[in-house]
Formats: sequence, structure tokens, C-alpha cells
Amino acid sequence: MNGSAIENFSCMIYNVSFMNCTWRAGRDAPGDTQYFLYWKNSRYDDAMECELYIKDENGRNTGCRFQNVKIEIEKAYFLVNGSSKDSLIQFYDEYIQLYKIEKLMPPSNITVNCDEIKKDCIIQWQQPQISHSNKDKCFKYEINIKYKDNPEGKTKYTSIQEGVNSHTFQRSNTRKRYLLKMRTAGSACLVNPAWGEWSAPVEFGNEEIISSSVWILLVVAVVTLLVAVVAILFCKRTGCWKAAFPQIPEPKKYISWTA
Repeated sequence: MNGSAIENFSCMIYNVSFMNCTWRAGRDAPGDTQYFLYWKNSRYDDAMECELYIKDENGRNTGCRFQNVKIEIEKAYFLVNGSSKDSLIQFYDEYIQLYKIEKLMPPSNITVNCDEIKKDCIIQWQQPQISHSNKDKCFKYEINIKYKDNPEGKTKYTSIQEGVNSHTFQRSNTRKRYLLKMRTAGSACLVNPAWGEWSAPVEFGNEEIISSSVWILLVVAVVTLLVAVVAILFCKRTGCWKAAFPQIPEPKKYISWTA
């Protein structure tokens, strides 16, 4: 029956060894159609049926979850067939190069150490874990740095590094706090060239902070000044200034002397 095969078949590998495949029921498939997925990782493997199906609200299989998936050099083969009481169901099959559907994790163990004299910071990291390669040359990394006090603002610094696990960042402002994040893509080997997820932000650098004791001194000084100004204005209006500081009488101009 035409239009009964599944549609929009796609798979994604994540967290090193997990894989999800999803699909939609054929637009002309009978309502009781049920689908079943079989796959083999290489020509030497036996075909295996999905062990953990993803179901829709009607109990129809619309996907599969896999564990302990290992990426091989050869293409993997996927087959989805179906059954119905009303008619025969078309099958769907596809060969997929698994490394091309792997969503790379961000670099791990990201650290930043700053030299306050030279004003530079050494960024170091480790490559993300994947099941089929452990060579630094297989990866490239994007570094993104912003000011902490404006995380949604314009990127302050960005850099692409290939085949390395360290980078030196020259700070333009040593009195600022920074936020750094990184992501990974394949640079060579059988590694997905698409960029993966961003890492969690890493804070580094100094921060312009006025200590609490300085704030207290500033507040006391301002309050004292305001009290003094108010007291002076009050005394001028009520005359207490004259009472507090009476005027000294001037000496007489002429003094008479008697013999």
C-alpha cells in the first residue's frame, strides 16, 4: 500500500553511547498499523530489533532508544517494517554513517589560570569523550568570552582552536570578571564536523568591588555632612547661632583719665 511506510526517519547519538531514532507513521497507513525497527551496525553483525520503543498516545511505535552504541567505520543499516490487519505495509530502509549523527559533548575539565602581572590567562581543557577516537587532532574548539556583568551582551572575544588543548587569552581589562564557554566540532578523522553543545559558563578574572568597610565610611561621611548642613540652616533661622556664640562688645574709642 503506497504511503504506508514511515516518514521523517532520523537518528542522533549523544552522551557517547546513546542513540535515539524517531519517525512518523505513513500518511496513508491504516490506523492499526504498528512499526518495528531492525538494525545492524556493520555487515558482520546480526540484525537486531529495537529493545526499547518510543510510543505515541495510541501505543504506536514512533521511535527507539539504544544503549551501548559504538561507532564503526562502516555504515549502519536500519530497516523499519510494519503490519496491519487491513493491508500490507511498505518497509523503509536506510544506510547511515553513525559518526555524522553524533552530537558532540563540550570539552571537559575547562580551567582558567590568570597571571596578574602579565595580564594573560591560560585556558586549558580536555577533549570530549567519544567512542571511536582519542586524538586531539580530530577536534576543533570554539572559545567564547563575555563580561560577567553583561552576559547577554556582545561577545568580547572568540577564537577557533584546532588540534590543541590550551589557549592564551590576553585580558583587555584586568578589573573585570569574565564568563567563558566552549564547544567542539570534528576537525579531521571520522568525527562529526557540526558544532556540539556549549559548555557550562566558567568564571575567571577579578571583579571591581568596593569593600563593605569603605561603603560604611562613605555613608558615615555623607550622613555627618548632611547633619552639619541641616544644623547650620536651623540655627540661622531660629537664632540659636547668636545664643551659642554671643557677640563680643567692641572697646570704647575714648578713655578719660583722671588725676
